[in-house]
Formats: sequence, C-alpha cells, structure tokens
Amino acid sequence: MAEQKQLVTFQLGEELYGINIMDVKEIVRVQGIRAIPNAPVYVEGIFNLRSEIIPIINLHKRFHLKKVLNSEEDELLSGFIILDIEGMKLGVIIDRVSRVVTIEKEDVQPPPQMLTGIGAEYIQGVVRQESGYLIILDIRDLFNPKELQKISELRR
Repeated sequence: MAEQKQLVTFQLGEELYGINIMDVKEIVRVQGIRAIPNAPVYVEGIFNLRSEIIPIINLHKRFHLKKVLNSEEDELLSGFIILDIEGMKLGVIIDRVSRVVTIEKEDVQPPPQMLTGIGAEYIQGVVRQESGYLIILDIRDLFNPKELQKISELRR
C-alpha cells in the first residue's frame, strides 16, 4: 500500500509550498502584529490569538523572496498559518492559502539543486503538478534550535 501525506498548500512569492497538515494548528486571517524591538529581521512581531502570544515569522524576509502584488481576492486568502514546532506555536505569513492536498510518498522527488530562494536544506522534496512544482517544506528545519530559542524568548 502506498503511503500518503496530507499537506496544507500555500503561495509564497511565485511558488507553491506545502507543509504537513499534522504540523498546522490553524490558519488565521491577517490581523494586527505588534513589532518587537531587537527581534531577528525575519520576525515580523507578535500576535495575540485568543490570549496566546504567537511570534509571527515572515518567510519572505527569511528566504529573501519577492512579495507578489496580491489582488483583492488574494488579500482575502492571505494570512498566517499557525504551526506547532516542538510544542511552540509560531505563525508564518503566507501570501495565499491554497488547499489541502493528498500526495503519494512515491511522487515526492528530491529537490532540484537550483530552487529559487529557499535553500535545499529546508525542503523535504518536490511534487510535480500540472502547474509546476509543489515544494514541500520541512518546518522543523526552517529554524535551528538557537533561532527557536530566540523566537521563544520574544513571547515574554
């Protein structure tokens, strides 16, 4: 029996990314983010979600991706994906939430050497689709333990 994975897919810049649905707590619309002095460049600030303080990460800044100009419809689909990394909740800004897809494990290929922007060390693999590639991110590898520690301290 083939192994399947469910991924939440989203647009970031011009690429389509997917992350394991088990790592996603929820998806919320963009709301007020409070900036934090001396935070790492890619930390947009903190956000209060039902009285829980959640650091918000800007992957455009993290990976030096160009932000695409969103149409009004896209603006409605933009927001944060709330992730759970090792018991710590983090929000990641996305340009546009896409949908949940089920992929076969055998369809996942190793990432090509020259993927735009994001380093191969953050990518679990890619799945070829009609419209191009779906890039599967490994959220546990997006931040090293030292960065996670720093981000965690921002919540205080």
